Amino acid sequence: VLFLFCAALTEHKILFLSSSYQRLTDACRALLALMFPLKYSFTYVPILPAQLLEVLSTPTPFIIGVHSIFQSETQELLDVVIADLDGGTVNIPECVHISLLPEPLLQQTREALSMVLDPELEVADLAFLPSTISISSLKMQDKEIRAVFLRLFAQLLQGYRWCLHIIRIHPEPVIRFHKV
Repeated sequence: VLFLFCAALTEHKILFLSSSYQRLTDACRALLALMFPLKYSFTYVPILPAQLLEVLSTPTPFIIGVHSIFQSETQELLDVVIADLDGGTVNIPECVHISLLPEPLLQQTREALSMVLDPELEVADLAFLPSTISISSLKMQDKEIRAVFLRLFAQLLQGYRWCLHIIRIHPEPVIRFHKV
C-alpha cells in the first residue's frame, strides 16, 4: 500500500487488476482516500471498459482498474505499476523509480499501519498478556488508517510556510513556493 501511495503522490501510472469489479472500485477509491487532503488531478477510471484498453499507453499518470481477463494486454506496459488484487502482488517495472517516504517517517508509518491492521503485534513480546486485546471494528479500522495517513501528511508538510515567498512587485502580491 505504501508503494502504491508513493507512486500516486509522485505521479506514476498505477493499474489495478482483479476479477471483481467491486474490488477494483474499492481499491481505486481507497488509494484516493489515503491521499486526503490532496486531490488526484490526473486520469482516474476505476473500471476501464475493454474497448478503451489503448488508454493504458497514454503518457500521463493515471489510476485505472482493469478486469483480470485483460491481463495479457497489460504485459507490454513497461512504465506502469501493476497491482494484482487477486494475487496480492505489486509489480514495479525496472524502469520505474518510486521515491519512498523519507526515514524515519517510512518506518513510523509502517509501524502505525501494522498496529492498526494487526493489534496483536503490540503485545506479542510481553511476558504476561493483558486480559483483553481490543480489535477494532471495520469502520473504526478505516478511521484509524485514515488517521495514520493524515498524520503522515501533517509531518511531511510541517513548516511549509518557511518556503513561501511573497513577491510584491506586481499589482497583486504573488505567493511562490521555493524550497531552500
